[in-house]
Parts: sequence; C-alpha cells; structure tokens
Amino acid sequence: MTQMMPDALESRTISITGDGRRLDVALSEAAGLTRSRVAALMADGNVTVDGKVETKSGAKAKQGQIVILTIPAPKPAVPVAQEIPLTILYQDDDLAVVLKPCGMVVHPAAGNEDGTLVNALLHHLDHLSGIGGELRPGIVHRLDKDTTGLLLLTNDGALTHQLISPKYHVPKVYLAEINGTVDDADAAAFAQGMTLEDGTVCLPAELEPLGAGRCQVTLYEGKYHQVKRMLASRGKPVLELRRLAVGGLALDAASEPGQWRELGEDDLCSVFLGRKQ
Repeated sequence: MTQMMPDALESRTISITGDGRRLDVALSEAAGLTRSRVAALMADGNVTVDGKVETKSGAKAKQGQIVILTIPAPKPAVPVAQEIPLTILYQDDDLAVVLKPCGMVVHPAAGNEDGTLVNALLHHLDHLSGIGGELRPGIVHRLDKDTTGLLLLTNDGALTHQLISPKYHVPKVYLAEINGTVDDADAAAFAQGMTLEDGTVCLPAELEPLGAGRCQVTLYEGKYHQVKRMLASRGKPVLELRRLAVGGLALDAASEPGQWRELGEDDLCSVFLGRKQ
C-alpha cells in the first residue's frame, strides 16, 4: 500500500516475510531502492518497525513485522550545473534518455564531487525531479563508472516504480567481458537465483555463454553492482560491462562507441516489451 503524505514524497507499508535477513536488504527488495538509499533513509529516522523508529540498517527482519518506509520530499539538488558534453537521445516534458559513456560517474560521491552525469544533466535539462534523491535528480537507475549504456530520467514517480520494481519484470540485458568462461553450472546458478555473501538475495536471472571471456546477462531487477557481484561469486570477475537493452529498447547492433540516434515514442513504449509474465 502506498499513501501520499503532505511532508513526504510517499510512505510505503511493508509486511516482512521470512526471518533472519538484514532489514536493509528486505526493504531494498520490497521498495525497489538501493541498499545505500535504504540505509540513508533509516539513518535519518525514516523507517519504523512495528511503530518504533529503526536506524540500524543491519537489524534483523522478523516474520510478520510491519515496516513503514517514508521517502522524504525532494530537496533542491546540491550539485552545480556544469557544461559537460552529453548525448541526449530523447527529451520531452516528462522523460529523457541519455547515453552514459564509459568512465563517467553517474552521481556525486566522495572523491567525485563534480564532473558527473548529474552535473551534466543539471546543465542540459531543467525539469529533473527528486525521485532518485537530491544527488540523483530524476535518474531511474544507475550504471557503474566503467559501464556504458542508456539511462532513463523521468519526473513520473509511478513510471519510475514500474521500471525498477522487480514485480514488473522489466528485463535489463548486459554484455560482460569477463576473466574466464561461463559454463552450464554458472547458467544454472543464475537461473535458480542466488544469495550473495552479504545476504543480498538475487532473483533468478539468465546467463548466456558467448565463448571465452564473454557472456550475456539478463536481469529482472536492479541491485548494487549486481551483474559484477553475481559473476564474481562464480569466480568470473567482470572486466568490462555494457548495457544492451532495457525491456524492448535496445542499442543498435551495428552501433559503435560514440554513435547515437534520436528515439521516438515507439522506442520508448518498447521499454515495457519483453516483460516476464
């Protein structure tokens, strides 16, 4: 259930199922937020468990607990606009699609306070929302510094939820250059889903071998460094990663780094094609 609050972007009531998992992990999966975002919300007193404020992200979740997660109203973005070249593939009043190059950090953080995609967005686009938090205005999902691919931005909260929540099963396809070669056992482990060393539960995913040093990964959720961490757990560290598609919206197969084309409305509608039923 989602209830709009006058002093908050939204408040979500979540019923815990299962015992023993970290609370931040359980909330991250239920709310479609990164663990770091959940941890920050908890530290600021925005999470209650059975009516009591819980600030420790490592607290253990218990069966039947009622958790209320409050996402505060967006604050003015702290980063400053910078005139950084940016490839914008589509833009309207509610949505934008940009191409993030390899080597660019998405949002400001310690050691990367400027020169990020957010700094560029603040210069090129003037209608970003605070859905991703003040340091990630309007950004629906993220890509690692060394990953290239399409990024979606929107000021539509409902659309954001449909794109990032695992229950909507929007596929995200990645091409990974790895150290090693994936085999049938690796593909089976991905298909079953896995629990990483820190307790993060990853839903079933698809892993397709493409020969020595290459594979294709399809996810239906998005967790922090998920492709890298899942492959690393199988002893196949990622050397380079490229996102090929979100839903039915895919990079052109013949495209070279630096090439781009403008997108139309049909392209954007295709994002929701290919969802698992």
